Amino acid sequence: MSDTTASLRRTITRAGDLQSVVRTMKAVAASSIGQYEHSVRALADYYRTVELGLSACLRANGSEPLRPERRRATASGAVVFGSDQGLVGRFNDAVADHALTTLAALPTKPKVWAVGERVHARLTDAGLTPGGLFTVPNSVEAITPLIGQLLVESGARHGLDEVTELHLFYNHPTVGAIYSPIGQRLLPLDESWRRELAERPWPAKNLPEVMDSGAATLRALIREYLFVSLFRACAESLASENASRLAAMQRADKNIEELLEDLNGHFHRLRQSRIDEELFDVVSGFEALSVEKSTASAARLRPGLEPCLLHGHLLEWPRYGTRQ
Repeated sequence: MSDTTASLRRTITRAGDLQSVVRTMKAVAASSIGQYEHSVRALADYYRTVELGLSACLRANGSEPLRPERRRATASGAVVFGSDQGLVGRFNDAVADHALTTLAALPTKPKVWAVGERVHARLTDAGLTPGGLFTVPNSVEAITPLIGQLLVESGARHGLDEVTELHLFYNHPTVGAIYSPIGQRLLPLDESWRRELAERPWPAKNLPEVMDSGAATLRALIREYLFVSLFRACAESLASENASRLAAMQRADKNIEELLEDLNGHFHRLRQSRIDEELFDVVSGFEALSVEKSTASAARLRPGLEPCLLHGHLLEWPRYGTRQ
């Protein structure tokens, strides 16, 4: 019995330590979500500025700038954002399945770059071996170097100089379902995207004027457009990852809390049973000693007296029909 209570005590201690780790991971995930969501909101203003610049260039140059949608892409590629760590539920499976379904419809087999070991393994298991593997950034500051490497590897760093069909897959944060996988084609730039930007109204009365070469300015702005799009995708993927981990840790914390409640209840019942057994042993021993003492005292009684045990005390009582 003592071994059982000791084993339960050790189990309760280990469960409590695990709960401390889970709650720490909850706090880290919650704080990480805040910084990535803040970066996405801050990036929205810069993204709007880049779009306004593209609108001004396209409006000023008309049909002169290069239109890569009219030229055949020389290569196709895809960037899939996942995670390096686990405890995120179906986070990697969801984005990998969406990417596999979309890329299977392409006429040529694309080259894939995976951001995260988990999604890399998932794509490999599905038969689509990524051509490159990148480490998931652990902070907002680490996103910029990663985007630079992706632009270099994908060949899209020159904007319009190299026509490459580039797809982007990541998990987008949502309110109800935490996240949802989405896909986006960054290159080649289609005609509808160009027309929408060219027809966008300017927010001020004074119209802008494009300095220097319009084509060079357009290439520079498109490079910024690609950078902002990849940066936003990475930040939203990281926010979704931490939201998924936070939800998983909340479920784990609840399960551990219920387990601890059951273990503590079982431990107290077992301990009370042990205490009751010890009390019963003490009472039984006391009663046995009392009977033994009564038997020994009865042997020393005076003739004609009957022994009587009353409240633990040995009394002498005259036998029936005996005169004193």
